[in-house]
Amino acid sequence: MIRIRWTLTKRIWLSFALLILLIGVVTSIVYPFMIKSALREDSFDTIEYVQETLYQGRGNYGIGDSKTELDRQQAAKAVGNVIIDGSYDQLYGNLIRQPSVYKRIRRDLVSQNVNVKRYELEYQGATLYYVVRKVTDNLGHAYLVSYMWDTYPKELMHELWTRMIYIFIVVGIFSLFISFWLARYLKRPLDILGRRFEEISRLNWEKPFEWKGDEEFERLSSQFEKMRRNLIKYDKSQKVFLQQASHELKTPIMVVHSYAQSLKDKIYPRGNLDDSIDVIINEAEQMETKVKKLLDFTRFDSLSGQTIDYHLIRFGDLAVRIRERLGVQRPDITIDIEGEETVVWGDREQLQTVCENLVENALRYAKKRITMKAVGSGHETRISIENDGEHIPENQLTSMFRPFEKGKKGQFGLGLAIVSRIVHSHGGSITARNLAEGVAFVITLPAPPDGVLPEEER
Repeated sequence: MIRIRWTLTKRIWLSFALLILLIGVVTSIVYPFMIKSALREDSFDTIEYVQETLYQGRGNYGIGDSKTELDRQQAAKAVGNVIIDGSYDQLYGNLIRQPSVYKRIRRDLVSQNVNVKRYELEYQGATLYYVVRKVTDNLGHAYLVSYMWDTYPKELMHELWTRMIYIFIVVGIFSLFISFWLARYLKRPLDILGRRFEEISRLNWEKPFEWKGDEEFERLSSQFEKMRRNLIKYDKSQKVFLQQASHELKTPIMVVHSYAQSLKDKIYPRGNLDDSIDVIINEAEQMETKVKKLLDFTRFDSLSGQTIDYHLIRFGDLAVRIRERLGVQRPDITIDIEGEETVVWGDREQLQTVCENLVENALRYAKKRITMKAVGSGHETRISIENDGEHIPENQLTSMFRPFEKGKKGQFGLGLAIVSRIVHSHGGSITARNLAEGVAFVITLPAPPDGVLPEEER
């Protein structure tokens, strides 16, 4: 199968060619009818003009004999005139010599009941246009018949059609030059954009882009500039992320390396072999936890491009499970649950990760109590995790959701960033605020759609 590669120039040339072809086809269909109708109307107007010029009251109406009058008719687009009396006999003028034609005209005279009327008839492939006017002759009632064959209209239509073809040829050739110029004109900003995209593909995106001129290309260049800035921002955030991730992993790696080297040299930094090995194990576990957090962060960072597996979830099922798993870390902290029957709409695994991270964070700061509660109202569901720990500085209430932003007792600075990613991927929002006694993290999620049943009722 042959595949044609279309360039912008080819597309423009083809568009002009198809446009001209379409105009030509439509014109070839419509033009003959229009020009024929216009020439027919012009023929009748000419006949009536000549007839009205001749009609001057009683008398011979300025009609001479057939020979001298015929010369004047040729100057007036060959309009013939003949006087027919009340007995339907031709008296004088340009007499109609064809019997079948005169027979048809005579029949029209008999049936005419108005003063002036237009007629036409076909004879041997030609058309005769004629106008019949009732007049008063010296002998009494008569008819003035003025007529014209379609020889002149046909010649004129042929001449106009020939000139139209010439015009189409000239316009077609001229349009090729226009299309060539238009292709170059349109390709210029596209070529510039293409070169800039090529630079970006080589990670050279520091040079700003701005196009002045056409409104459409200005808008395109503005969108391109926004993309460039977003790429720069993303690149910087990725570099910062790698730097901070490397920094987080550097310390435990150095500890493990130094302790392992000491043990190889028969030196026990912690006094004995078991205690020194415990330090290595503990640092390895810390590294494992950090790597897991990093993997979770990168996994949930890409949720915006994935389909979330939505389900109706009873909040109490999530909260009780989290309390059982995490409560053992600090038995001195009471974890209360409110709104257990509230139904939440979202991905079970991801929302469990959200609540776990918030409870883990609360366990590091709480003094005596943590409260997990959910309330459904209207078009949203609100989940809050509260603790009675110390207040968060005002300047950190927003920044704490950024990666590697740590509080006083924070570990890796990724837990709240993961929470923020998941909540926003669900179309919700999360805020932190200080209470009279303690801190609250409030999550707002869209309410379940109407008509959706819980899994156990399906």
